[in-house]
Amino acid sequence: MSSTAAMPSAQPAQPTTQDEPVHLVLSAASGAADAFAFLCLGKIFAGVMTGNLVLVGASVGSGDHRVVPRALASLAGYGFGAAAAGRARPRVPVRALLAVGTGLLAATAAAWALGSGRSLPAQLVLIVAVALAMGLQAQTWEVPTTYFTGTYTGLLGRAGRRELLRQDRWPAVRLAAVVVGAAATSLVDWCCPAAAGTVAAALSALALPRAHPRQRGAPR
Repeated sequence: MSSTAAMPSAQPAQPTTQDEPVHLVLSAASGAADAFAFLCLGKIFAGVMTGNLVLVGASVGSGDHRVVPRALASLAGYGFGAAAAGRARPRVPVRALLAVGTGLLAATAAAWALGSGRSLPAQLVLIVAVALAMGLQAQTWEVPTTYFTGTYTGLLGRAGRRELLRQDRWPAVRLAAVVVGAAATSLVDWCCPAAAGTVAAALSALALPRAHPRQRGAPR
């Protein structure tokens, strides 16, 4: 038997039953945060860093460089949040990291509601705060709740190989939750623009009481 045939198919990390609802709510929160950043803070993303890199590259040919400082601010905020959470993760519980991210989202929503974020300097501050929250969230969990290209690719790859399992419904539902969160922010922005930042903050706060206090990477 060849080594390829003997090698088992890679399966995605799966949340425990108690974590599944938290992951779904946080996935919706990340969709809401990205929609808020895109619609209100200058057409950049708070959690999709590959999208921001593409925007920076595309600005070279388009000649429109207004997106560059915003995209770089998001990259910096997300990177700092991910690095800080990675360093703190062995010692700081999940719930504490999520609480910091929730506080950043709430502060951003309040500042936007009060009229901040209309000028470029203020926008950059809010972008850093939202992206920082997404970086913290991304490093907190063993399954993705802020970036989903790998989830989408893996899901379709297993479908193509006819290796879908029952637990694959959770990655699929997380993808749907991103759309729901983004749609909710879009609707709030349409009917009450000052409240556009509240959706992400509210969803993150909703997940906080259900977040298990154990650290990422701890034995299950």
